[in-house]
Formats: sequence, C-alpha cells, structure tokens
Amino acid sequence: MPDARNTRLLSSIDCPGGGQVWVEGNTLFVAHMSAPAGTSIFDIADPRNPRLLSTVEMPAGWHSHKVRVRDGLMLVNHERQKPDADMGFGGGLGIYDVSDPTRPRQITKWRTGGPGVHRFDFDGRYAYISPSADGFIGNFVMILDLLDPANPREAGRWWIPGQNAAAGEEYPWPADYPKPRCHHPLRLGDRLYVSYWHHGFFILDISDLSRPSLVSAMNSSPAHPHPTHTCLPIPQPLKGRQIMVVADEDVSKLRPSPPAFSWVYDITDERQPMPIATFDVPGLDRDGSPQPNMTGCHQPSEVFTGTRIPFAWFAQGLRIVDFADPFRPQEVGHFRPDPPPGCERASSNDVTTDARGLIYLTDRQRGVHVIEAVA
Repeated sequence: MPDARNTRLLSSIDCPGGGQVWVEGNTLFVAHMSAPAGTSIFDIADPRNPRLLSTVEMPAGWHSHKVRVRDGLMLVNHERQKPDADMGFGGGLGIYDVSDPTRPRQITKWRTGGPGVHRFDFDGRYAYISPSADGFIGNFVMILDLLDPANPREAGRWWIPGQNAAAGEEYPWPADYPKPRCHHPLRLGDRLYVSYWHHGFFILDISDLSRPSLVSAMNSSPAHPHPTHTCLPIPQPLKGRQIMVVADEDVSKLRPSPPAFSWVYDITDERQPMPIATFDVPGLDRDGSPQPNMTGCHQPSEVFTGTRIPFAWFAQGLRIVDFADPFRPQEVGHFRPDPPPGCERASSNDVTTDARGLIYLTDRQRGVHVIEAVA
C-alpha cells in the first residue's frame, strides 16, 4: 500500500513513464520518457476518472519528455536519447495546436543543431529554452518568440563564456569536469532563473530580451556532488525576504554520495545570493553514506500557490514542503506510491498542480497519480 500523510489518492493513470506533466484547464498533458510514446493528453474534468483523448508519437532514439501548454499551444522538446538515433529527425521543439485536444495538430518544428532541447519555460508568447547548437559546447539559454507559432524567431541568447567554440572562446574548465549544460530557465518578471547542472545557477536580467545580462551566479559544485536542476523563485516575500528554492537532482553525481536535497536562497540582494536553509526528506540521509542514484531530490512543481510546494523526490514519491519560514522549511504531507509492476521502487519524476489544488505526480517508469492534499 502507498505510504501517505495528509494526502489522498483520487485515481491512477496507467500510461508509459513520464518526464513532465502539465495541466491546462481540465486537460492533462503527459510527456513520456521513451519512444514511441511522445505525449498523451487526458481529460481530467472528473479527476477520479481520467479519460485518454489523444497521443503523439516519437521516432526511435528521440524523446519528447517535456511539455508546456498555454492558450491552446503545446510545446514539446525533441531531444536525442540514443547515440544511434536517426539524425534526419533532428532536435528542437515540436509546436502543436491543441485547441482541440482530441486532435493535436503540428504547426511546425523549430530545429536545432546537436542533440536538441532539454527542459524549458513558456508564457504563451516566449519560450525560455535550453537548446544545443552547432559550434556550441553543451546547452545554453535561448529566448524564442512564438508570436507567430508557425514562424518561431530567436529573440535572445546567453551562454557561459567558453561555450561558444565557434567564436574561438577559450574553454576554461578541466577536461575531466562535466561540460556546461543549461538545464532550463524559469522566468519571473524581468529575470530568468537558470539552472546550469554542475555549473550551478545564474540570475539573468532580461529587461532587454535581445541582450540577457548576468546579475549573479552561484555554484555548489564540486564541493557538493549533485547537479543543479531547478531554480524556483517564490513570487511573494517570505519573512520580508525574496526567496529562491534550488533543487539538486540525485543523478550524475561527481562521486558516490548521500542523496541530493534542496536549498533555500535569500535573493533579496540578488547580486549576492545567500543560502539560508536546506530541506531533505526526514531520515533519508541516515549517516552520510552513499546511496543509489534516484534515492533523493529531483524537482519542485513549477506551479504552486502560497508557501507550500510539491516536490517529486524520486524513490520517496511526493513531498509537500512548506516554506512559510524559509529558514526552517517543513514537510507537511507526502505520498510515496508503490513501485510500478516489474520495478524495484517508485521513481517520481515530475509534479504539477491544477486550479483545484489537485496534484499530478508522474513516475518515469510508468503511470501518473492524481492526489489530493487533505491538510
């Protein structure tokens, strides 16, 4: 039986494993980890009885495991998953009209060089993406204008000096250190909050979209061995301070280590981010000894209200964390699902919420759980 506290399971969806889940109105979009499954679209008007509306498929060797939707426009990433993938398909963004979710219609595909796009943010006009490109090392930041979805236009880009090999930039990192990799940007106001894997995070000023500029940066690696996955700013002040929650992902470790956790940063003076707290699942790190990958933190929901943020915590399932006191974040509920059939443990990969306050938790191996917080 699932281990639950202050949560209640409303329904479960049997579908291929998911990388991201997103809700728009009464429609749930599930982006899958592996081809041929690409994206599944469900009617969740009755959350106790989700109903499959349509699917989008992907060719072998590529995946579209991230999805964002706004005003009937769906974006999915196209990223190479296997070295032997047919490069004729190519990386980029798939752009779809889903005004009728029973009949998703591809408007166009915006192409990149290299492996493609990883994760991204989308506000209905601009997409804040993490593409690869010919001549660049790793993924970088790009702002894509989708005013005309059939003709996407680059509005701006930013990268760490040293990534633009085509321009002759000197590569400053040791050969044995992971290459720079923008994981994804998140926008709040005229700032982008950018996670950059083992190169930490960056706060960018985008008051001029065509010329993003650096405000500040911080990197906990290599002292901490986990990559930076998500930088989530809290819209409202907490205890009079501007707060950003930073999740490290429990994969791609620099060395064997205890499970990854989440940081809390005071960014009131955004030129000097200051770590003020951390959060870990109580009792998970028993004695500092190494534990297997995907035991600890993955990421927070990018959609939340108030001070309570749901997290997908890999094998620990859903954790709901209250940051009302940012110096002492507290877990106020959890739901740890049973492992999917044939799996040793759960692997909760992504989480989001809807306007009703319901929580949607996907497992990267199989299935989605619809959960209600009850306290």
